[in-house]
Parts: sequence; structure tokens; C-alpha cells
Amino acid sequence: MIRSLVQYSADGTRSVAALDADGAAHRLADTPSILSLAVDAIGAGTKLAQLAEARAGAVLDLAAVTLLPPIDHGDPAHLLVSGTGLTHLGSAEGRDKMHKAAQAQEHVTDSMRMFLMGLDGGKPVPGTEGVQPEWFYKGDGGILVAPGAPLEAPAFAGDGGEEPEIAGIYLIGADGTPIRLGFALGNEFSDHVTERVNYLWLAHSKLRQAAIGPELLLGELPADIRGTSRILRDGATLWERPFLSGEANMSHTIANLEHHHFKYTQFQRPGDVHVHFFGTATLSFADKVETQVGDIFEVAAAPFTLPVRNPLVRAEDKGLAKVTVL
Repeated sequence: MIRSLVQYSADGTRSVAALDADGAAHRLADTPSILSLAVDAIGAGTKLAQLAEARAGAVLDLAAVTLLPPIDHGDPAHLLVSGTGLTHLGSAEGRDKMHKAAQAQEHVTDSMRMFLMGLDGGKPVPGTEGVQPEWFYKGDGGILVAPGAPLEAPAFAGDGGEEPEIAGIYLIGADGTPIRLGFALGNEFSDHVTERVNYLWLAHSKLRQAAIGPELLLGELPADIRGTSRILRDGATLWERPFLSGEANMSHTIANLEHHHFKYTQFQRPGDVHVHFFGTATLSFADKVETQVGDIFEVAAAPFTLPVRNPLVRAEDKGLAKVTVL
């Protein structure tokens, strides 16, 4: 039984492998990408797992190949990366502390109000509309970094901090219908120092790179996901905390988050790919951790068999952005 897919490169050739229930990876014949496999599955009127099983062949040693992100697009401008916040039980605590400290007041912050709205109306009766979540844009396909590759904080960033999350992976069908291909484990990566100055700078703080693990989990997301987020420095664990996801640990349903993203017609363009992060309740920044260049972020959680692991680097300072006049 096929449970997940990975993309990889070997000797300059891209291919896809399917992982079975025992974790063994099987090379898929005539499949250069997961996106092409999805297009073929749609055309054949079958499921990704079924088509992958039909193409599965010899066992592959994943340690001998270069793993790639589980989704990409030939034109990165047609891959949109976005996300939602304050969607997990407990996710308001760190954000609320951050904003109260900035405001030096004890009234209920907008973040806490948003979180409470989700608690009250984020899990509507199926077929009805629930309250909309916080939403943000991160960038196009060019911001997704490969497994093991550095996550780069801009020179102007206040910090570079991890956010262990689950992301939904989608392809927009020919009629504009979003088609969920599966789920990926990820590090949404944000600038919490910038956000702390004023919550209206959240939009700025999210315009950063992001990492998703190499594995695309097929089918429905388990209701209770328990994993670990850690930061390694000089070979030792600097910080480590468990993180929870899945609907049992969320104030919104996946369906409600999907509705409030794909209800917009600009996100219904046929052929586009979407990577949409669902949020987290676990941040090292909330524990007053200050990340440094060279730190390694690691996110791991079952049922994903492969972790997300990326070192932190900082970009060269290019000074003020300059605009020319034509």
C-alpha cells in the first residue's frame, strides 16, 4: 500500500519514488515529477496512490539520491505559498504575549480575539461556512528550499525563526476546482522580531523562504499528529519542544481553512499549484530563544518518515532597494 511520495534527482535525472507502509521506497516508471503524476491521475480518473502503485518498481535507496521538495512547478510564478495563523489550540499564547509586551497594555489583543473567533466558529457543521482565519502570503515557488538546503534570513530581518507546521499541497484543475494532492511536513520560517514591533507588520514578517520536507503524505491528514521541533547548535540540542497538529489539536477544520483560501477566484486559476501552511502553536521565540547563523532547524513527526532539516544563513546586505525611472 502506497502511503507517500518523494521527488529525487539521480545522475541529473528527476524521478519519483513511492513509499509503502513499511517505509521502503519504490522507483516509479515514466514519472519525472509528482506534478506530472497528478496530471496523469486526473486524466485517468484515478487516485495518486493507485497510479503510483501501478508504476512502482525496484526498491530505491533514498540515501543514495538527492531529495527534492515534494512539489514544484516549471514556472515558479504559478506556485503560490501562503498560510494561516492562530489555528491551533494554544497558538494564541505566544502571539498574545508578544503583542501585549509591545503595547504594554492588558486589554485583549486582536490576536487573542482572532483566536477566540476560531475556537467559537472554526469547526462548522460540514457543508456550512465557519469563521475565516488569519491569512498571509509568503511568496511564489522560488521561496521553497530543498531538503537540507539553507533557510536564508534577509540582511534586514530581525531574526529567522522556525515554525513547525503541516502544509496542504494543491493543484487547480482545468475547471478551477482545487485538488488536494496530499500533505507535507514543513518549517514555515518567519521573522518574529519584526512581527513583535507591531502585529500589522505580520505581512512583512512572512515574506521569507520556507521549507517543506521531501515527503508528500497521501490521503487524509491524521486527526492527531505529534512531533518534535528542535534547534541544533554546534552539534548539540539548543532547544526542543513537542508540537501538535491535526484537527484534534486545531481550532479550525482543514476544510474550513481550505474554503477560506480557495473561495477567492484568483486562487482558482487552472494549472496553478498551492502550498498552504496550516499554522502552529510551538515557537522557540516564545521561549526567548535567539537564533544564530549556523543553527539547524529540525522538524519531525509521524506519520512522516523523513524530517525537515535546514541550517540558518543570512543574506548579504544589498543596501536600499533602488527604483529606476523609464
